[in-house]
Amino acid sequence: MMQAMRITPNDAAAADTALCPPPGVRIYAIGDVHGHLALLERMIAAIDADLAAHPVKEAIEVTLGDYIDRGPDSRGVLQLLATRPPTGRTRVSLRGNHEDFLLDFLDDPTELHFWAQNGAVETLASYGVHINPAAIDVAHAHRELTAALPEHHRTFLKNLSTMHRIGDIVCAHAGIRPGVPLDEQSEHDLTTIRRDFIDFADPLPVRVVHGHTPVKEPEVTPYRIDVDTGAFATGQLTCAVLEGPDLRFLTARYD
Repeated sequence: MMQAMRITPNDAAAADTALCPPPGVRIYAIGDVHGHLALLERMIAAIDADLAAHPVKEAIEVTLGDYIDRGPDSRGVLQLLATRPPTGRTRVSLRGNHEDFLLDFLDDPTELHFWAQNGAVETLASYGVHINPAAIDVAHAHRELTAALPEHHRTFLKNLSTMHRIGDIVCAHAGIRPGVPLDEQSEHDLTTIRRDFIDFADPLPVRVVHGHTPVKEPEVTPYRIDVDTGAFATGQLTCAVLEGPDLRFLTARYD
């Protein structure tokens, strides 16, 4: 099931900010997928339908990271993003902290003990690698995933960027460090920051669209938009649609 919604009246003032995409550009920013391929496919179909109904000069689809872990088909999500080009728009895929978990494990097998607490079991299983969290054989898991992981998945993961700016809109998985120039932001902050960004109430030079911190409904302020509606727990995947001063949302859910 797919639904489209606009911001609530309480959020109307926040959406009137002058921080917008450039004229003629529409942004579709998709929140944390976490292995839910079916929801991602529904969201992509919803964006296709939205563009068909409301054409625009330039459309940019941004996936905000955390494609893997917790859900049933991390492999399928990476396969889609790594190989299936979008229709009628540019796609920008960003890296989340969960992609870092996988990459860290590939570089250092001992990282599996930490990753296993954050969804590794489901991701490994999607590649046919099964582990016992109570008695992890690190060497076996590393050997099996290295053999099972397609090279184009590895290349896709390694080439993910951590921030993308479109006019006055900045997309990043977790957010930005307030007070730090954009070109000096650390990759660690861009993929992991939480309260130092979420709780910051002063003006920012840009409006940040992010995920990472789950919310029941999209959270809108004049300087940030949180679209992580916890797909792995709620079955709801959210996409923010920004065009000029207008903000609306597309939501994909399971039937």
